[in-house]
Amino acid sequence: MRPEILFSLFAPVTTLKGVGPRVAPLLERVAGPKVRDVLWLKPHSVVRRTPAVLSAARDGEIMTFEVTVQDHQKPRVHTQPWRMQVADETGLMMLIFFGRFGEGLVQRHPVGARRIVSGKVDESKFGRQMVHPDYIVAPDKRDEIPELEAVYPATEGLPARSVRTFVLEALEKAPDMPEWQDRAWLDRERFPSWREALHALHHPEGEADLSPLSVHRRRLAYDELLAHQLAMAQRKAARRREPAARIGAGDLAGRLKAALPFAFTGAQERSLAEIRGDLGSGERMSRLVQGDVGSGKTVVAMCAMADVVDSGGQSALMAPTEILARQHYETISGPLQAHGVGVVLLTGRDKGAARAEKLRALASGHAKVAVGTHALFQDDVAFDSLRLVVIDEQHRFGVAERQRLQAKGEATHLIAMSATPIPRTLELTMYGDLDVSRIDEKPPGRTPVATRAVPMPRLDEIVGRLRDAVRGGAQAFWICPLVSESEVSDLAAAEMRAIALRKAIGPGVGLVHGRMTGAEKDAVMANFADNKLSVLVATTVVEVGVNVPNATIMVIEQAERFGLAQLHQLRGRVGRGRRESSCVLLYDPPLTEAAEQRLDILRRTDDGFAIAEKDLELRGGGDALGLRQSGLPDYVFADPFVHRDLIAAAGDDARLAIQRDPDLATPRGQALNVLSELFDWKAGLALRDAG
Repeated sequence: MRPEILFSLFAPVTTLKGVGPRVAPLLERVAGPKVRDVLWLKPHSVVRRTPAVLSAARDGEIMTFEVTVQDHQKPRVHTQPWRMQVADETGLMMLIFFGRFGEGLVQRHPVGARRIVSGKVDESKFGRQMVHPDYIVAPDKRDEIPELEAVYPATEGLPARSVRTFVLEALEKAPDMPEWQDRAWLDRERFPSWREALHALHHPEGEADLSPLSVHRRRLAYDELLAHQLAMAQRKAARRREPAARIGAGDLAGRLKAALPFAFTGAQERSLAEIRGDLGSGERMSRLVQGDVGSGKTVVAMCAMADVVDSGGQSALMAPTEILARQHYETISGPLQAHGVGVVLLTGRDKGAARAEKLRALASGHAKVAVGTHALFQDDVAFDSLRLVVIDEQHRFGVAERQRLQAKGEATHLIAMSATPIPRTLELTMYGDLDVSRIDEKPPGRTPVATRAVPMPRLDEIVGRLRDAVRGGAQAFWICPLVSESEVSDLAAAEMRAIALRKAIGPGVGLVHGRMTGAEKDAVMANFADNKLSVLVATTVVEVGVNVPNATIMVIEQAERFGLAQLHQLRGRVGRGRRESSCVLLYDPPLTEAAEQRLDILRRTDDGFAIAEKDLELRGGGDALGLRQSGLPDYVFADPFVHRDLIAAAGDDARLAIQRDPDLATPRGQALNVLSELFDWKAGLALRDAG
């Protein structure tokens, strides 16, 4: 239950003075529906209103003048503005008002009246003017014009000054909170109190106070990170209290490993040992296995499934697309079936008697492993004893979808797999409620992909080399940029590139893009995987994990438009077989410095984790790594790049707090509970984990 101290902050914005039925939707659009949302609206700039005489007015600057009203000039037609001439001893200025202001202006500011005016100066062809001054007040009310003023986001019908008024009223409603931060940490960082930090946020004394590195912004960022880490630590602790089947290491996994044509890397051995530690603990496992494309995540998961088979249980591996599901099935079914383990593939294509037979095999326990798509969690799918769920590219599934699959067993263990390397500094923000294993070594025998950057004027040369390679039996990806699916020009460019390549190379050129249906994309991708197509032109819908070992060439057009992590993911489509592979980064010169650095890093390394760290450094804050779609939390105050030093500290603090005081019953625990309720991470918490 929400503590009473927070009631005023969780009240609707209509409880703020002046927020009626007309203003409320506008304020909600700018900030949100609660008083708390208005309180948390950050100013984006600060205005210093410099007092001056008119002769010192500077074009484009916000300035303040004491003047005398000299004349009102009524417009001849309604489309013209009302003009009010003002002057001081050094010069003249015209105040411009659009709309039906006229008569009211004459009454409030008669000729001869002294006034203080403040706003943006505009030196136009009509002379010096100020359009809709921010303030016009009598000299005895000059205190109403702040010398320093925070500027907030606005929307049509709700100007920034009105937003500021509502923010300051929300600040008045903000109570003094019990201190939830650790006292020693607070003293070390010299943080102000929560209330003082908010006051400083909304009363900046200069540009430095707007910086996320200012002490008050760091305080608020740490509060937010601590609330998030606390919620995930509580979630993790609750899951660990939930008993699950103990699964020991059996003989089958050893036999499977011995039959593989390669030896496990040290990272694979380490990850399998971590998984086995969880499976044997008697507590529910929820573990993320992170690894670059081709690092061997699936065979590690297969060994965990083998342990489950030896214990009498069943496993399910779910992939986001049919082509990926089939690929996983091909990887694990052969080794498992060779040792007598029943494996079924279940996708949306299965119908009638064939589907019914697979369902019977799962319900009876005859099939010990199921591989499939969303078809796995449909209502008519039942398992005899589901104990392990493996989810590939887990961020592609909704929470409810993951839960529906896990709910087909009791206290099922979870392995989530991701081929998107995450910088260590971001791991806690995204996966704080999961245990994380990293497979950060490539299997031996993998040939590095030779990467080079080539300017677009040399396009014909690249097409010629591609034609020769295709005649020699090679396959190639050709990636065209697509900033968003609505960018018709990009899509047209991809279609034109496919036509041009068909003319140069022959008919074996396919095209996939985001506007195609899933079945259409799958059909083209399957033709490419079966070597029925030589070249696949694609926008960035090429699936992560799609395995075409014969594809040895990757051409990325306008590579400077892609993020570093995205380029690395695309390059990972090739170099998956024994043959030498290459990646050509075509770019439009001249390159920006950042784009040049991105392409240079790709040429120098194929370590996905190192690339992810560098990408974060290059992009700074904002949409680091293009991870928004991968579930990077949408923080209000915290910036995962700028405040990365605070993330680990908040994670450690949260874990210690829950270990020492699981029920948050101590005075600090009760304060932490207020913090949790204030940020209310519970509502959107289940981003990572299905259970």
